[in-house]
Amino acid sequence: MKKFYITTPIYYVNDRPHIGHTYTTVLADVIARYHRLAGEDVFFLTGTDEHGQKVAQSAEKAKISPQEHCDKFSQRFKNMWKKLNISYDYFIRTTDADHIEVVQKALQKLYDSGDIYKSTYEGWYCVPDERFWTEKDLKDGKCPECGRPVVKIEEENYFFRMSKYQQWLIDYIEKNPDFIQPDFRRNEVLGFLKKPLNDLCISRPKKRLQWGVELPFDTDYVCYVWVDALLNYCSAVGLYADDEKFKKWWPADYHLIGKDILTTHAVYWPILLKALGIEMPKTIFAHGWWMVDEKKMGKSLGNAVDPYALESLLGPDRLRYYLMRDMVVGQDASYSLSGLVSRLNNDLSNDLGNMLSRITNMVSAYFDGILPAPAESVDSETEKIQKVISELPAKVKNDIDRMKIHSALEDVNSAIRAANRYIETMQPWVLAKEGNREILGTVLFTATQLLAKAGILLYPVMPQKCSSLLNAIGFSGAISIETASADVVVDAGSKIEKPKALFPRIDLKKARASLGLSVKPPQKSEKTEEIITVDEFFRSQLVVGEVISAEYAPNADRLLLLEVDIGTEKRQLVAGLAKWYKPEELRGKKIVIISNLKPAKIRGYESQGMLLAADDGKTVSVLTVDKDVPAGSKVR
Repeated sequence: MKKFYITTPIYYVNDRPHIGHTYTTVLADVIARYHRLAGEDVFFLTGTDEHGQKVAQSAEKAKISPQEHCDKFSQRFKNMWKKLNISYDYFIRTTDADHIEVVQKALQKLYDSGDIYKSTYEGWYCVPDERFWTEKDLKDGKCPECGRPVVKIEEENYFFRMSKYQQWLIDYIEKNPDFIQPDFRRNEVLGFLKKPLNDLCISRPKKRLQWGVELPFDTDYVCYVWVDALLNYCSAVGLYADDEKFKKWWPADYHLIGKDILTTHAVYWPILLKALGIEMPKTIFAHGWWMVDEKKMGKSLGNAVDPYALESLLGPDRLRYYLMRDMVVGQDASYSLSGLVSRLNNDLSNDLGNMLSRITNMVSAYFDGILPAPAESVDSETEKIQKVISELPAKVKNDIDRMKIHSALEDVNSAIRAANRYIETMQPWVLAKEGNREILGTVLFTATQLLAKAGILLYPVMPQKCSSLLNAIGFSGAISIETASADVVVDAGSKIEKPKALFPRIDLKKARASLGLSVKPPQKSEKTEEIITVDEFFRSQLVVGEVISAEYAPNADRLLLLEVDIGTEKRQLVAGLAKWYKPEELRGKKIVIISNLKPAKIRGYESQGMLLAADDGKTVSVLTVDKDVPAGSKVR
């Protein structure tokens, strides 16, 4: 059986879970569940990061021990993940004795090999990030990561020879394009590695910090929290403790992380593994941030969205669906309550919920709740919808394999909309009135097959709601991709029951009131074009790009997200073309783009260039080339 090992970052125990923690963990859970549906043996790891100065200071302020502080906050994460039906296989804590033992063995190995040495250090230290910076790293005299004040420290510490492995890491990243994803994050890391890489301070003296893993070769020091934390990915699957278990699960298939911790995972972590002689993980995947008014969501900014409140308002499944549907994995996403309500009402209440209600009501009314058998021969409308139904599982699996979760959900929703149009066209209520029970039975049987496939394919995102849906339509098989791929998923003769409304519509005003929001925020218009000067235009570099993929941008009705090959690399473009083009009409086209513009944020999505199009005021036509020239060709 094929194995699949996926991890989230381990979350720092200085607050309760926020929407960023929630998104990453739900994303990992959805991916893990899809791989289980495909019949793979899955190990899904999450947990909490519990050492360091911030923990010690918070515990002291609360007049409790650091361990009591960790126990309290770690449990908050477990409680939230239980609410959201997170199916992790192991929840690791860096205060676990077996993890500490692994960290000490790894440190001793590095020390014995000469990759750790002692030296005096003088530099600037950021307490919140627990990280040293050089003078040139600082921005306006403050931490370049968080923007908060730093303090000058001079002390003896232990250092890891990270610089020794800089060229090796550059070569490895260049030879393994899937190692860091998305592509533009890979380019970001390679850009970072163009500058000399400093050795990493991996200790803190006990006279300054007691709460940490003690260095095995010098008991006057504890380990730097990031070295401790990163090793959890290996300690959880048996490093230095269970060789067979470690051999089974390592390397990790996906480390899911937020883009703010890209450097630690894409630079520190692979170099640590290389020095320890451990195989590299297959992919480090950095997702974006949830934004409000183009700003990162955060407690300190006063714009954080409380996942507890949203879960209480929506229930776990609708919250999970929204998080997966409205963020393109890898890009930032814009949050608004009105957008959330619109998305859930349209996709779930109007489309999926409405279809379920119609089908179960008609089977109950016309066939006494027993699913009828289809006719042996079918009409052209039924043939068309059968093709949509049969192609759906493969399309969803392909999107999941490419980390296009939002596209997979759009695939399902598009099929449901097609089935609703099929019902409107076939008018089963008219067929019933005319007594044409053979065609009527075919329509209801066919629509039920789509409902069953949708229930299976959406199960990793909404396990509770989809279980209720499948029970209502008489599904009794295994919830798996194999089952969803069969021609018949629910047999004729199955008992159909009318369920309670699975997705009642959400009233925006009531939702705002329940979340304590009394004033409706101003609506922002979609930014779909940039104005450039004539001089800037004539400095533009125009190249031919091939559209590899195209899809609708979540929560932005006019925007399409295009993945474009420009010969030397692949880029994402955001274009306001949805009114004039369906995504499938652009895929494979050779278009003309401006390649040397600075990336711009459009409704929270990064656009790495602009395409050229003609606009006569009535329609828009994308400029293409009429011969098959290679992607990257210059336009003169």
